[in-house]
Amino acid sequence: MPILREIYYASRADEMRFFPFSDEEKQQFLAMQFDAQHQHYQTYFQQAQFSCVLQNDVVIGRLYVFRGQEDMRIVDINLLPNYCNQGIGSMLLNQLLAEADDRQLRVSAHVEYNNPARRLYARLGFIEVEERGAYIFVVRPAASEKTNPEVNRTSPVEAFKESAI
Repeated sequence: MPILREIYYASRADEMRFFPFSDEEKQQFLAMQFDAQHQHYQTYFQQAQFSCVLQNDVVIGRLYVFRGQEDMRIVDINLLPNYCNQGIGSMLLNQLLAEADDRQLRVSAHVEYNNPARRLYARLGFIEVEERGAYIFVVRPAASEKTNPEVNRTSPVEAFKESAI
């Protein structure tokens, strides 16, 4: 848990600069937010794979993935700042996309509005489906949906909008 907390805290460091709290108050706030997020993931994605990303036996990030019948959900992907913009996230996403293609699954995720990874998701074929609070829900269609539109007359975007209702 300590390294998972460190990864989470690091991902929020930039925004915390704007909070008018003491360093101790910021740590308490981040601890509360991490605990709430962790509890949410454990409750709603019990069957997910919760993995640490390693480089040379050092934990540099986390990758949480739920593999469902029709959808592979990227629950969370987060790298420590020193490891961002080195192609690691792209490599991880491409591995997940290859697995999804093999299994004929859509891939989905929630991305924060200001997250630079939005450009990466777009380059990898994800479609911004809808706004969901502080996030944008993105979907990459299954390989069969991209190559054969007759497989499912409902677009992946419409299918997700219907299933969210």
